[in-house]
Amino acid sequence: MSSQILKLLILAAVTVWTAVGVMPDGKLHVVVCDVGQGDAILIIRGTSQILVDGGPGREVLGCLADHIPFYDRRLEAVVLTHPQSDHYGGLSYVFESYRVLLFVSGPEGSNSGEFEKLTKMIRDSGAKQANLYAGEEMKVDGINFTVVWPTREYMVLGAESDGTDVNAFAITGVVKYGDFDMLLTGDADSQVQDDQLRGGRIGDVDVLKVPHHGGKAAMNGNWLGRISPELAVISVGKNNSYGHPRQETLKLLTEAGVKVMRTDSDGDVEVVSDGKRWWVK
Repeated sequence: MSSQILKLLILAAVTVWTAVGVMPDGKLHVVVCDVGQGDAILIIRGTSQILVDGGPGREVLGCLADHIPFYDRRLEAVVLTHPQSDHYGGLSYVFESYRVLLFVSGPEGSNSGEFEKLTKMIRDSGAKQANLYAGEEMKVDGINFTVVWPTREYMVLGAESDGTDVNAFAITGVVKYGDFDMLLTGDADSQVQDDQLRGGRIGDVDVLKVPHHGGKAAMNGNWLGRISPELAVISVGKNNSYGHPRQETLKLLTEAGVKVMRTDSDGDVEVVSDGKRWWVK
Protein backbone atom coordinates (compact mmCIF):
# COMPACT_ATOMS: atom_id res chain seq x y z
CA MET A 1 0.00 0.00 0.00
CA SER A 2 1.42 3.35 -1.02
CA SER A 3 1.96 6.08 1.53
CA GLN A 4 -0.48 8.31 -0.39
CA ILE A 5 -3.30 5.76 -0.15
CA LEU A 6 -2.53 5.20 3.52
CA LYS A 7 -2.79 8.93 4.17
CA LEU A 8 -6.16 9.04 2.37
CA LEU A 9 -7.46 6.12 4.43
CA ILE A 10 -6.35 7.77 7.66
CA LEU A 11 -7.99 11.03 6.60
CA ALA A 12 -11.21 9.19 5.77
CA ALA A 13 -11.17 7.44 9.16
CA VAL A 14 -10.64 10.72 10.98
CA THR A 15 -13.52 12.29 9.07
CA VAL A 16 -15.84 9.39 9.92
CA TRP A 17 -14.97 9.43 13.61
CA THR A 18 -15.33 13.21 13.74
CA ALA A 19 -18.80 12.87 12.27
CA VAL A 20 -19.67 10.11 14.74
CA GLY A 21 -18.60 12.42 17.57
CA VAL A 22 -21.41 14.85 16.71
CA MET A 23 -24.05 12.34 15.63
CA PRO A 24 -27.52 12.98 17.10
CA ASP A 25 -28.05 11.06 20.36
CA GLY A 26 -31.58 12.11 21.31
CA LYS A 27 -30.42 14.21 24.24
CA LEU A 28 -30.60 17.98 24.56
CA HIS A 29 -27.30 19.81 24.06
CA VAL A 30 -26.96 23.52 24.84
CA VAL A 31 -23.59 24.93 23.80
CA VAL A 32 -22.52 28.37 24.96
CA CYS A 33 -20.04 29.00 22.17
CA ASP A 34 -16.64 30.59 22.67
CA VAL A 35 -17.00 33.47 20.20
CA GLY A 36 -14.98 36.10 22.03
CA GLN A 37 -16.72 39.17 23.44
CA GLY A 38 -20.26 38.33 22.40
CA ASP A 39 -23.02 35.74 22.61
CA ALA A 40 -23.84 32.67 20.55
CA ILE A 41 -25.75 29.74 22.04
CA LEU A 42 -26.44 26.59 20.04
CA ILE A 43 -29.35 24.36 21.09
CA ILE A 44 -29.43 20.85 19.63
CA ARG A 45 -31.72 17.87 19.89
CA GLY A 46 -31.73 15.11 17.33
CA THR A 47 -31.23 16.62 13.90
CA SER A 48 -32.71 19.98 14.88
CA GLN A 49 -30.81 23.09 15.93
CA ILE A 50 -31.68 26.53 17.23
CA LEU A 51 -29.00 29.23 17.28
CA VAL A 52 -29.50 32.11 19.71
CA ASP A 53 -27.33 35.06 18.61
CA GLY A 54 -24.26 34.83 16.41
CA GLY A 55 -21.41 36.56 18.22
CA PRO A 56 -19.33 39.38 16.73
CA GLY A 57 -17.73 37.59 13.76
CA ARG A 58 -16.82 34.34 12.01
CA GLU A 59 -16.04 32.46 15.24
CA VAL A 60 -19.61 31.15 15.39
CA LEU A 61 -18.97 28.99 12.31
CA GLY A 62 -16.28 27.07 14.19
CA CYS A 63 -18.71 26.32 16.99
CA LEU A 64 -21.37 25.12 14.55
CA ALA A 65 -18.84 22.94 12.73
CA ASP A 66 -17.70 21.38 16.01
CA HIS A 67 -21.18 20.47 17.21
CA ILE A 68 -23.27 19.85 14.07
CA PRO A 69 -22.55 17.00 11.60
CA PHE A 70 -20.77 18.33 8.51
CA TYR A 71 -23.56 17.11 6.23
CA ASP A 72 -26.28 19.05 8.10
CA ARG A 73 -26.46 22.53 6.60
CA ARG A 74 -29.85 23.49 7.99
CA LEU A 75 -30.82 25.40 11.13
CA GLU A 76 -34.43 25.15 12.21
CA ALA A 77 -34.34 28.58 13.83
CA VAL A 78 -32.07 31.54 14.53
CA VAL A 79 -32.97 33.93 17.34
CA LEU A 80 -31.47 37.42 17.57
CA THR A 81 -31.98 38.67 21.12
CA HIS A 82 -31.30 42.32 20.26
CA PRO A 83 -29.58 44.32 17.50
CA GLN A 84 -26.05 44.89 18.83
CA SER A 85 -23.06 43.80 16.77
CA ASP A 86 -21.62 41.42 19.39
CA HIS A 87 -24.84 39.43 19.00
CA TYR A 88 -25.64 39.80 15.28
CA GLY A 89 -22.18 40.28 13.72
CA GLY A 90 -21.67 36.58 12.98
CA LEU A 91 -25.15 35.93 11.63
CA SER A 92 -24.28 37.08 8.11
CA TYR A 93 -21.73 34.23 7.96
CA VAL A 94 -24.36 31.83 9.30
CA PHE A 95 -26.85 32.80 6.59
CA GLU A 96 -24.14 32.39 3.96
CA SER A 97 -23.29 28.87 5.18
CA TYR A 98 -26.60 27.42 6.39
CA ARG A 99 -30.21 27.30 5.30
CA VAL A 100 -32.29 28.91 8.07
CA LEU A 101 -35.98 28.04 8.26
CA LEU A 102 -37.12 30.62 10.83
CA PHE A 103 -35.63 33.90 12.03
CA VAL A 104 -36.91 35.23 15.36
CA SER A 105 -36.21 38.70 16.74
CA GLY A 106 -37.79 41.67 18.43
CA PRO A 107 -39.20 44.49 16.30
CA GLU A 108 -36.34 46.87 17.08
CA GLY A 109 -33.55 47.39 14.55
CA SER A 110 -30.29 49.24 13.94
CA ASN A 111 -29.18 51.91 11.48
CA SER A 112 -25.75 50.34 10.98
CA GLY A 113 -24.78 49.26 7.48
CA GLU A 114 -23.80 45.84 8.82
CA PHE A 115 -27.27 45.30 10.26
CA GLU A 116 -28.98 46.52 7.10
CA LYS A 117 -26.88 44.03 5.10
CA LEU A 118 -27.94 41.24 7.45
CA THR A 119 -31.58 42.25 7.16
CA LYS A 120 -31.39 41.98 3.37
CA MET A 121 -29.68 38.58 3.60
CA ILE A 122 -32.44 37.30 5.86
CA ARG A 123 -35.12 38.59 3.54
CA ASP A 124 -33.42 37.12 0.46
CA SER A 125 -32.86 33.77 2.18
CA GLY A 126 -36.56 32.99 2.24
CA ALA A 127 -36.53 32.27 5.98
CA LYS A 128 -39.82 32.86 7.75
CA GLN A 129 -39.65 35.76 10.19
CA ALA A 130 -41.40 36.25 13.51
CA ASN A 131 -41.34 38.48 16.59
CA LEU A 132 -41.78 36.77 19.95
CA TYR A 133 -42.85 38.33 23.24
CA ALA A 134 -43.24 37.20 26.84
CA GLY A 135 -45.63 34.29 27.14
CA GLU A 136 -45.06 33.03 23.59
CA GLU A 137 -43.04 29.94 22.75
CA MET A 138 -41.27 28.11 19.99
CA LYS A 139 -41.26 24.30 19.83
CA VAL A 140 -38.69 22.38 17.81
CA ASP A 141 -38.22 18.59 18.03
CA GLY A 142 -39.07 18.36 21.72
CA ILE A 143 -37.25 21.60 22.63
CA ASN A 144 -39.41 24.29 24.18
CA PHE A 145 -38.11 27.87 24.04
CA THR A 146 -40.48 30.03 26.08
CA VAL A 147 -39.99 33.79 26.03
CA VAL A 148 -40.22 35.45 29.45
CA TRP A 149 -39.10 38.95 28.39
CA PRO A 150 -39.87 41.51 26.98
CA THR A 151 -43.62 41.98 27.17
CA ARG A 152 -45.48 43.66 24.31
CA GLU A 153 -46.40 46.46 26.70
CA TYR A 154 -42.76 47.11 27.63
CA MET A 155 -41.77 47.22 23.96
CA VAL A 156 -44.35 49.96 23.35
CA LEU A 157 -43.42 51.97 26.44
CA GLY A 158 -39.72 51.57 25.78
CA ALA A 159 -40.07 52.69 22.18
CA GLU A 160 -41.79 55.86 23.40
CA SER A 161 -39.04 56.64 25.93
CA ASP A 162 -35.88 58.52 24.98
CA GLY A 163 -32.55 56.95 25.78
CA THR A 164 -33.80 53.46 26.66
CA ASP A 165 -30.90 51.01 26.51
CA VAL A 166 -31.49 48.46 23.73
CA ASN A 167 -30.18 45.79 26.11
CA ALA A 168 -33.43 46.20 28.04
CA PHE A 169 -35.37 44.78 25.09
CA ALA A 170 -33.23 41.65 24.71
CA ILE A 171 -35.25 38.48 24.25
CA THR A 172 -34.95 36.37 27.38
CA GLY A 173 -36.14 32.78 27.19
CA VAL A 174 -36.19 29.47 29.01
CA VAL A 175 -35.01 26.36 27.18
CA LYS A 176 -36.97 23.45 28.64
CA TYR A 177 -36.52 19.75 27.97
CA GLY A 178 -38.29 17.43 30.39
CA ASP A 179 -37.26 18.43 33.90
CA PHE A 180 -34.31 20.53 32.69
CA ASP A 181 -34.48 24.33 32.43
CA MET A 182 -31.86 26.82 31.23
CA LEU A 183 -32.39 30.58 31.17
CA LEU A 184 -30.90 32.50 28.23
CA THR A 185 -30.80 36.22 28.90
CA GLY A 186 -29.05 38.04 26.08
CA ASP A 187 -28.03 41.38 27.60
CA ALA A 188 -31.24 41.96 29.60
CA ASP A 189 -29.60 42.96 32.86
CA SER A 190 -30.57 44.44 36.23
CA GLN A 191 -32.31 47.45 34.68
CA VAL A 192 -35.29 45.21 33.81
CA GLN A 193 -35.02 42.34 36.28
CA ASP A 194 -37.48 43.80 38.79
CA ASP A 195 -39.97 44.09 35.91
CA GLN A 196 -39.28 40.48 34.99
CA LEU A 197 -39.97 39.33 38.55
CA ARG A 198 -43.24 41.31 38.68
CA GLY A 199 -44.28 39.60 35.45
CA GLY A 200 -44.22 36.26 37.25
CA ARG A 201 -42.67 34.29 34.40
CA ILE A 202 -39.23 33.85 35.97
CA GLY A 203 -38.75 30.74 38.12
CA ASP A 204 -36.14 28.28 39.29
CA VAL A 205 -33.76 27.03 36.61
CA ASP A 206 -30.88 24.58 36.54
CA VAL A 207 -28.52 26.68 34.42
CA LEU A 208 -28.20 30.42 33.78
CA LYS A 209 -26.50 32.15 30.89
CA VAL A 210 -25.34 35.23 32.77
CA PRO A 211 -26.71 38.49 31.34
CA HIS A 212 -24.52 41.01 29.53
CA HIS A 213 -21.24 39.05 29.71
CA GLY A 214 -21.08 39.35 33.49
CA GLY A 215 -20.98 43.15 33.53
CA LYS A 216 -21.26 45.21 36.71
CA ALA A 217 -25.04 45.51 36.41
CA ALA A 218 -25.61 42.00 35.06
CA MET A 219 -28.07 41.03 37.80
CA ASN A 220 -29.38 41.86 41.22
CA GLY A 221 -29.53 39.59 44.24
CA ASN A 222 -33.33 39.28 44.36
CA TRP A 223 -33.48 38.12 40.76
CA LEU A 224 -30.62 35.65 41.20
CA GLY A 225 -32.23 34.30 44.36
CA ARG A 226 -35.49 33.74 42.51
CA ILE A 227 -33.99 31.73 39.67
CA SER A 228 -31.52 29.92 41.96
CA PRO A 229 -29.33 28.22 39.31
CA GLU A 230 -26.78 25.52 40.07
CA LEU A 231 -24.53 26.60 37.19
CA ALA A 232 -23.93 30.01 35.66
CA VAL A 233 -22.17 30.33 32.29
CA ILE A 234 -20.57 33.63 31.28
CA SER A 235 -20.01 34.29 27.58
CA VAL A 236 -17.03 36.64 27.51
CA GLY A 237 -13.88 37.40 25.52
CA LYS A 238 -10.34 37.08 26.83
CA ASN A 239 -8.77 40.35 28.01
CA ASN A 240 -11.76 42.36 26.82
CA SER A 241 -11.71 46.13 27.19
CA TYR A 242 -14.84 46.19 29.41
CA GLY A 243 -13.30 44.28 32.28
CA HIS A 244 -15.96 41.57 31.98
CA PRO A 245 -16.84 39.64 33.99
CA ARG A 246 -16.82 42.18 36.78
CA GLN A 247 -15.87 41.21 40.31
CA GLU A 248 -19.22 42.42 41.64
CA THR A 249 -21.02 39.82 39.52
CA LEU A 250 -18.59 37.01 40.32
CA LYS A 251 -18.94 37.76 44.02
CA LEU A 252 -22.74 37.69 43.78
CA LEU A 253 -22.63 34.27 42.16
CA THR A 254 -20.04 32.91 44.59
CA GLU A 255 -21.99 34.07 47.63
CA ALA A 256 -25.10 32.41 46.22
CA GLY A 257 -23.20 29.11 45.91
CA VAL A 258 -23.49 29.02 42.12
CA LYS A 259 -20.80 27.22 40.11
CA VAL A 260 -19.36 29.49 37.40
CA MET A 261 -17.95 28.58 33.99
CA ARG A 262 -16.60 31.07 31.44
CA THR A 263 -15.96 30.83 27.73
CA ASP A 264 -12.76 32.86 28.00
CA SER A 265 -11.21 30.20 30.24
CA ASP A 266 -13.28 27.06 29.50
CA GLY A 267 -13.93 27.44 25.77
CA ASP A 268 -17.28 26.12 24.51
CA VAL A 269 -19.43 25.15 27.50
CA GLU A 270 -21.74 22.27 26.57
CA VAL A 271 -24.61 21.31 28.86
CA VAL A 272 -26.35 18.00 28.14
CA SER A 273 -29.67 16.68 29.46
CA ASP A 274 -31.68 13.50 28.98
CA GLY A 275 -34.76 15.26 30.32
CA LYS A 276 -34.21 14.05 33.87
CA ARG A 277 -30.54 14.60 34.64
CA TRP A 278 -28.12 17.19 33.27
CA TRP A 279 -24.35 17.51 33.16
CA VAL A 280 -21.51 19.45 31.56
CA LYS A 281 -19.83 17.52 28.78
